[in-house]
Order: sequence, then structure tokens, then C-alpha cells
Amino acid sequence: MADKPDRDVKLPDPVEMSRMMAHIAEQSQHLVAEFLQRQTPMQFGNPDPLNLGQAFFDMTARMMANPAKLMQAQFSLWQDYMSLWQSTTRKMLGETSQPVVQPTTEDRRFKDALWDENYVFDFIKQSYLLSARWLQGTVREVEGLDDKTARKVDFYTRQFVDAMAPSNFAMTNPEVLRETLETGGENLVKGLSNLLGDLERGKGKLQIRMTDMAAFKVGENIAVTPGSVVFQNDLMQLLQYKPTTEEVTKAPLLIVPPWINKFYILDLREKNSFIKWAVAQGHTVFVISWVNPDSELADATFADYMTHGPLAALDAIEAATGEKLVNIIGYCLGGTLTASTLAYMAVKNDKRIASATFFTTMVDFEEAGELSVFIDEEQLAALEEKMHERGYLEGSDMATTFNMLRANDLIWSFVVNNYLMGKEPFPFDLLYWNADSTRMPAAMHSFYLRQMYQENRLSRGKVKLLGTKIDLTKIDVPVFILSTREDHIAPWKSTYAATQLYAGPTTFCLAASGHIAGVVNPPAAGKYCHWVNDKLPRKPEQWLETASQKSGSWWPLWDEWAKSHGGGTVPARRPGDGKLAAIEAAPGSYVKVKAQ
Repeated sequence: MADKPDRDVKLPDPVEMSRMMAHIAEQSQHLVAEFLQRQTPMQFGNPDPLNLGQAFFDMTARMMANPAKLMQAQFSLWQDYMSLWQSTTRKMLGETSQPVVQPTTEDRRFKDALWDENYVFDFIKQSYLLSARWLQGTVREVEGLDDKTARKVDFYTRQFVDAMAPSNFAMTNPEVLRETLETGGENLVKGLSNLLGDLERGKGKLQIRMTDMAAFKVGENIAVTPGSVVFQNDLMQLLQYKPTTEEVTKAPLLIVPPWINKFYILDLREKNSFIKWAVAQGHTVFVISWVNPDSELADATFADYMTHGPLAALDAIEAATGEKLVNIIGYCLGGTLTASTLAYMAVKNDKRIASATFFTTMVDFEEAGELSVFIDEEQLAALEEKMHERGYLEGSDMATTFNMLRANDLIWSFVVNNYLMGKEPFPFDLLYWNADSTRMPAAMHSFYLRQMYQENRLSRGKVKLLGTKIDLTKIDVPVFILSTREDHIAPWKSTYAATQLYAGPTTFCLAASGHIAGVVNPPAAGKYCHWVNDKLPRKPEQWLETASQKSGSWWPLWDEWAKSHGGGTVPARRPGDGKLAAIEAAPGSYVKVKAQ
């Protein structure tokens, strides 16, 4: 039998390799010099700004207080490893062997066939999964820790476990080893160049490129639904979109997006633009495009965002259309602001809202999910000190926090692709939007984190805006709440709590998928499903048990509901028809301001 031909090994071009290495050396020298210049005593003032040391010290002390339980956990791990050795030995001898542990179906780190077919890589994979399961399970079972400490220890243990995955290292990732062999190591050299480029772009901080940032341009191939800016102030531009129907719903639609990110998540491309779709259904759509603040807006408050945001927009919409009644949508933090605004309007007897819709919005922060890991007095004090220096929180800092919630998908997969495989990230509109970060004014962000997340004052009726105590239970307009089942930012069971607060008729809809994909789910895509239930029991689990599952997007359900509160139809309105002239074409200039 003829021998199998050796795999082709590519030898790198020495001239090209020398040029690349010279560029890397020059780039490295520049980065080191810049890094040293940036280091000041202030940066080394707090060696533990996340307050992890105390949390893990408490966990260790509690663990050692019960040595019998620790020994039992270690014995269990030893038994698992013995089973793994036996399974691997049978596989080495050519026998069929069942795995001791397997990755979940959602875990894409081990999708390469060699992780299963090669007994060495199969052993590495299973050994890691066993150790990860043991470590996380042991930490979670430590008794006597308060809830906040337990969550922090669990979260950062998972961060460590995710970071140590064998897929993240060149010598234990079969896909990277194959690429290294086939390219003669060019992938690692290109990966080093990509790494240095990301460090340079982040000015010494690692800013991983998740997509081809040159592939998209706001207003040219994303955020292109036709419309105009018809009003603006220091905090926002108000966009009105051109109608595509002869008649429209009488009540205009105002969308209040979060200012943690930019509004065009709802207007990425024609095929998945909620804004374009809503216009096509006959809504007169207005959207707030928030400013990307700098140090001049350091003192902007949460109340300023209310008065210069939704309240100013309602005045402008009446001038533009002549209509007093408006349907309103708030998304995420924009929804928290919308609920606060409605409560404020209730005190002032302001009746301009016909109905309110909330996308993935928390107003009760008692169970705020994994984001609560970042909220304690030590971390808030460190964050406020950092914001005080510049007057704002840099957008990249917020992005890092959110990425850590899904580290394998939003951090380590790109480490492997960009740095180990040496590949360029794939052009993806959603990831371009995710990287187009925004800053947060210091005063507003401190108020939001302390009043909402840390103290949960909003749901308890203890928040004051402009000297007025607001109470969510006074909101009596019809409400539609949309939550998403796999949401890692606004957990659906936490958002469900709002159903027990509002006084008006409330509809709750649960969509499949997560914080973004569950919301941006056009009917034409035929993806995911959603659940509905006319009853609103106190516990979210009870709601889901008796809910009906519906296929496809929830958008048509919402459209029917919104139009039932829209006051009929009128001839279509165009930007500039009313008392407000068009200032500039959508998407406007505010959205194009980059954080860095």
C-alpha cells in the first residue's frame, strides 16, 4: 500500500517575513514607549478596584471551615479523572468509548472534528471540562457567603475557567496547529501584528476588533432609512422618518433608545430594520438620537435626560404633527428613562402618552442578573473617581463589562480568530454597532448605578426627579412589555416584575433569543418564537408555565396592539410638513460622533 502523502508545509517568504517582523518590532517599541508615558501614580493607587481579594478570601475561609465537604469534592474529581483515563485508554486501543463529559450544544469552542477524533485532543478537552465543572461546582456550593459575594466569586471563577480553555492556546488547539503547519507559522506572525494593532488602537489597552470596521459607514450602508432631523438640543437629535404608506396611524410613534449604545441597532440594514418596518406598517416614526457626551456634559443628570429627551421630543412631535397623543417605545436604559418619565408625567397630570412599550427594560433591580456583580460600594467609588477625572465614563469601559457577560463569544472567540489563527474579523453589522460605543456623563451614570442598581429605589417609589417623587404604580396607560428569554443584560424574570407595578392594562410578551437578537427579529426572517399569556401571575415561572408559544417574530403582535391605541388613521405626514423644518438628513450628525 502506498504511503499517505505528507501534508503540504508552506515555507514563509523570507522577504515578506522580514518586512513584517521589522514592522512589528517598530510597532512594539512605539507601544512600550507610549505605555510608560501613560503610567502615573494614580493608575496604581488601588490594586484591587473590583474588590475581588476580599470576596475570594471570604470564600476560601468558608470552604476551609468544612474540610470534609472539600475532600468529598476532590474525591469526586479523582473518580471522574479515573473514568476519563479508562475511556481514553480504550480509545487509544481502538475500542469504542463513551465520553465522560461533553460540551453543551451551545459551546462552539470544540467544534473542530479533531477534538473528538484524536484521543489526545479528546483527553485535553474532557480534562478541561471536568476541571471546569468541578471548580465552578465547588465554588457554588460554599455555604455561608452573602449573595453578593457568592455571585462575584462565581462570576470571576467562570471568567478564569473560560480564559484557561485549551482552545485559547496555540499548542492545545488542533485548528490553530493545523493552520500553523499549513501556513508555515504566518498565522502567528499575522496574529501578533493584529494584537499590536489592537493595542495601538486602544492606546495601550487591548481593544479587540470584532468586525471589519472599514466595511460599514453610518448613513451609507447602515442606518439608511430615509428621514430628517427635525429638532435638536444639547443631549439629542430627534429624527422623523419619511412615510411609505398613504395613510398612517394618528398617534405618532416615539422611540427612546438607550444612550449606552447608539439608536441604529433598530436600523441596521433594510432586511432587519425595525424602524423601516414600523414605517411600512403605517407608523409616523420619531427616534431620539442621543449625543455622544464629552467632559462639557459631565454634570448632565438623569433628570436632564428626561427633560431634554422624551419630554422635549413630545413638544417637538406636537409641533411637527399637531398631535398631542403619542405611542412611545423605550429600549433597555431608554425604557427605564421612559418609565421614569411616565411616572413624572402622572404626578404632573400630563396625559400625552397613548400607550407605552418597553423592550428588555428593568425598572425593578432587585434581581439584576450578572451586572450586579459590578455594583458594590468599593467598585462604585472607584468608578466615580475614574469618571471624575474626565467627566464621563469611556464607552470602551462599558463595552468590556458587557463583553465579559459572554466572554467565550465576545472575547475568546476573537482572540483565537484574530491572534492565533491570524485572520481578519468577518464584516458583521451588529458587531460594528456593538463596537461603536458611547460615553456616559459622570453625574447621570453615578445616579443611575446608585439609585437604580445599588439601592433599587425606582421600584420602591423613592426616586426624585426635579424635586418630584415619582411612583411607577401611578402609570395607568396601556403597556406592552417585551422581554427576551436568553437576555444576559436585562434578565426576563427581572423585567417581568414590572407587570406587578403598572396600574394600567399590561401585556407581557416573551421572545426567544437574547437582548438584541430577540428584539431585532423581523417577520421575514422566520426565526425564533415568542410566548404570550393573558394572565399575569405574580411569579414569572407561573406565567411561562401557562403561556402559549407562537412561531416567528413578535413584531406583528406588537403592531396590532399599538394600532389599537393609535386613534385610527390620517393622511401620511412628512418631515418638514408641520412647524418644524428639516435640519439635516437622517441619521443626523450626533450618531456619527465616535467615542475615540
